[in-house]
Amino acid sequence: MTTEETNVDLKDAEAKDAEPKEEAQDCAPVAADADATEADLSEADLDQEEQEKLPMTGGVGGGERVEEVPSAGGGEPGAAVEKNGSVKLKIPEEEPGEVKFTGLNKEELMRVAGTPGWVRTRWALLVVFWLGWLGMLGGAVLIILQAPRCRDLPAINWWNEGPLYQVGDIQAFSDTRNLKGVEQRIGSLSKLKVRGLVVGPIHVAPADNAMSLRFEEVSSEAGSLEQFKSLVEAAHKKGISVVLDLTPNYQGTSGPWFSNTSVTSVAERLKSALVFWMKEGVDGVQLSGVERVASVVPTLWADIRAIIQNRTDESPNKRVLIGVTERSSAEDVSALLSSTGVNLLISRILRPAAAAATEHTQSVQLLYSSHSQSQLAWSLGGPAGGHLASLVGPALVRLYQLLVFTLPGTPVFNYGDEIGLVDEDTKFPRMLWDSEEELNGTLQEERSERLSLQKFFRGLSELRVKERSLMFGDFLLLSNSSSSLAYLRVWDQSERYIAAFNFAEAESAVLQLSDAALPPWATVVVSTNSSALPGDSSVDLGELRLGPGQAALLRFPYTG
Repeated sequence: MTTEETNVDLKDAEAKDAEPKEEAQDCAPVAADADATEADLSEADLDQEEQEKLPMTGGVGGGERVEEVPSAGGGEPGAAVEKNGSVKLKIPEEEPGEVKFTGLNKEELMRVAGTPGWVRTRWALLVVFWLGWLGMLGGAVLIILQAPRCRDLPAINWWNEGPLYQVGDIQAFSDTRNLKGVEQRIGSLSKLKVRGLVVGPIHVAPADNAMSLRFEEVSSEAGSLEQFKSLVEAAHKKGISVVLDLTPNYQGTSGPWFSNTSVTSVAERLKSALVFWMKEGVDGVQLSGVERVASVVPTLWADIRAIIQNRTDESPNKRVLIGVTERSSAEDVSALLSSTGVNLLISRILRPAAAAATEHTQSVQLLYSSHSQSQLAWSLGGPAGGHLASLVGPALVRLYQLLVFTLPGTPVFNYGDEIGLVDEDTKFPRMLWDSEEELNGTLQEERSERLSLQKFFRGLSELRVKERSLMFGDFLLLSNSSSSLAYLRVWDQSERYIAAFNFAEAESAVLQLSDAALPPWATVVVSTNSSALPGDSSVDLGELRLGPGQAALLRFPYTG
């Protein structure tokens, strides 16, 4: 190796030895920075662990957390930044000298409240309040005084609430031909809205033989005492009261009370029998020929009335005494109502006869004007009189059903009147009940007519039970001729009802109904031409047309 080469190598070696020293010097600050960064990261990790323990803050969108960092680049102190879903807030400290409002204390409030301005304000508000209250009170009183006052409801009894249904012959009424069969039909009577069931007579009473009369014994043809008690219980469960007919000589021809010489002894025996039957739960008694016993033995008759009509602790409910007379004169019936003191009196006033409809209407008006309608009873047949269809003819059954249901008083029907049952060889024909057996064409047509009549009867009975105007409303005659009739039934602020009839079976009738109490038009509720209830058909009251043998029940509202 030459000397020059040796010098070059030495310079290169020196240069190489110098380069590491400079690198070491340059790396020293880098190492320091690395140590600082590592420390910062460790502190940041600790802060993050602490911050992650803080609850989530709903004010940060996206569910991220915010960490406060020192302001940099002009940022506001206490600024929040989002980091790892946590929020760190810095509450600014109050600056020195800043006044914080904490409200008024009690003494300050009392001083302010006592100032004249607030005192005047409170008094003004108090005056306004009481003036408003007095104004509302005066308005309410004025409304009450101007409103029409409702009439007090009249005192009525259970026998005024719905129709009475008479079953005079137990054997003819049911398939079992005894009182048990009557009990089995209680459900059917309940559907007809029957309020009272008049049963019998059922006691032992050989015809025209007063000595063999036994009031307290049930005849074997009717059933037994146990059957009667079961019937009473079943009827009461359905809301139907039971009246027992105790007419003494009901099978004889010498009169209901036998002869005049036997009236005293029979009336005495009846008194003890009444006590017996009252204890068995009967709700009343029916007696035929009341005019005889009331006139022949008035003292005994007063005792009979007291036993039936007077209420006791053992029998607190009211019981009815129904009298039956064959008289048809309104004057005679009115006199009997006053002299006998019966609760209801069934007469022959409505029996079809040669008399025109005007005379029947006059009889109704006389009784209505002379007595409370709670004493009036309307019937066309009965145990001794036969059935409605036989008395008026099948074509007028619906018309007379409507008449009896809408007159002021209690409607009374014989069994079978609801289906148009006709008397044949006897006044006690067999009751017709629907059976499941196949019927031929003729019988099907008869059955359809029976069901139609029954539906019509049930609809009228439901109206009579629920409408106050029909139950105890005032009676006002609107039109009356030899063959037509129309009257108004109205009670206070209830709906009003017009009943219109054309008794002529061959001619139509036009009724011109004009009265201050009537509107120009009324709605048809029931028409005898159909058992359906039209409900929305209206008729002109100024020219009401009724076909032959037609009747209609119309309704219009109370208008004040």
